[in-house]
Amino acid sequence: MVASNPLFSGRWTVKKFSATVINDIWPEVLFFSLVATAVAVVTETKTKNLGINSSLLTVLGTVLGLVISFRTSSAYERYQDGRKMWTNVNTATRNLGQMIWIHVPLNREDKGLQRKQTNLESIIEKKSILNLLQAFPVAVKHFLRGEQGVYYEDLYPLISFLPKYANGVPNPEDRLPLWHDHQDQDPDAEYNEKSGEQQRHTRGEPTLVEGKPDSRSSSRLGTKKRKDNFDPEAALPDVESNVPLKPARNPPKTTVYDFIPLLRFLRWGVRVIMRRALPGESRHRKKNHVAVESNVPLEITLFLANYTGFLMRSGLVQPAIATGLQGNLATLQDTLSNLERICNTPLPFAYQAHLRMSLWLYLLFLPFQVVTAMHYITIPGTAFASFLLLGFLEIGQEIENPFNYDLNDLDLDHFCLDIQRQLHEITTHTNPDPSEFVFSPLNQPFAPADKRSASELIAGGGEYVAPDSDAAPGINSIRRTLVRSWRDVDTFTRKAY
Repeated sequence: MVASNPLFSGRWTVKKFSATVINDIWPEVLFFSLVATAVAVVTETKTKNLGINSSLLTVLGTVLGLVISFRTSSAYERYQDGRKMWTNVNTATRNLGQMIWIHVPLNREDKGLQRKQTNLESIIEKKSILNLLQAFPVAVKHFLRGEQGVYYEDLYPLISFLPKYANGVPNPEDRLPLWHDHQDQDPDAEYNEKSGEQQRHTRGEPTLVEGKPDSRSSSRLGTKKRKDNFDPEAALPDVESNVPLKPARNPPKTTVYDFIPLLRFLRWGVRVIMRRALPGESRHRKKNHVAVESNVPLEITLFLANYTGFLMRSGLVQPAIATGLQGNLATLQDTLSNLERICNTPLPFAYQAHLRMSLWLYLLFLPFQVVTAMHYITIPGTAFASFLLLGFLEIGQEIENPFNYDLNDLDLDHFCLDIQRQLHEITTHTNPDPSEFVFSPLNQPFAPADKRSASELIAGGGEYVAPDSDAAPGINSIRRTLVRSWRDVDTFTRKAY
């Protein structure tokens, strides 16, 4: 039984309406409905019979429906693959965090490659590596969205301590690949040319993103203040940056052209006229982003691999744990490659263009084929067919790349914050000795047959005696109690039909 219908749950808002494909396909539906109206009116008023033979209607409709179904299915498969890959990222980062936090010892001695250090130094070391693990999914998120560089409010504070120069001395010629910015920002600009004062930016100081005068260096896009305490960047370190930090989320602004696509033709016409009127005016064209690339996730995995190599060379982890560290690190790298494949491998343009043109031709000739039999019903029939077929085609196109800011895309920010919470929960584990909690008065290990606590069982002496049993004390009583527990569980957990 379905708990709630997503179509009718909650209130209908503009945001919820934008999640549908209606605002994307309504111009096409309107166009084909107008064509059907003209065909029906001309035919029914006896001006001229525009009906044609409908023998190809069934065959072509079936073939076109199968092709559209395949198109939508392949897009949804990519959507599901993207979600599975993020599950792999979640699992691998959690496993790496647990292994590092629990199995890497705190006590270090001057032995081999090891260096003697205090418990505080060891904890700082491990927590810093877990911060790198937290930075990996954030870097992948920006990578999939085509956002280059590391200067983001949710990424830079986590990796700012990494080496910036190959020789350890500030020199632009020695700047490592991780810190190269592809947007003409100079991370080495430490002083203002006019005043000579050092220019630094922190999270507490709002900074403007280049090219967007109204954008603030905050993940809360807009002027409204949330009533709750949701502020993910407040949970990150406050560090200084020579480059203005860009927002953690920077979705494209919604304009009237998103709801009325026909206005784009008007805007295009105005631009053509203006270019002809001002031939010497420079033309600013937005670059079409074809493929995304980033070295940030790769660089983070290199530092993680360097740390695991240090642990193995120093003999700080057992071989089985070392194998687990390498395996989960390889999972992160493999998942990154699969996510890049999904993001940078769209369906061929020829396939998409031919399918859309074929559907347009089919819907264009549809009213001519059914007007003789359906009369004025041709108008709503064509509108419904256009809405149905164009909707499925648009859905396939929208979910083909599920990593952007569309309302139907995967919530990558939620995934990153979930991983952040899990890693911080791991660091709260105190690595206690099992004897500290196993023999607690609250622990009843042999329930339901024996509901005495572990402390009571130990206080009774070294031999276990089962309650209400004639079995000999010791292992025989334990076995008898375990059998009774199984019998009680089997009885109490089965429903009578």
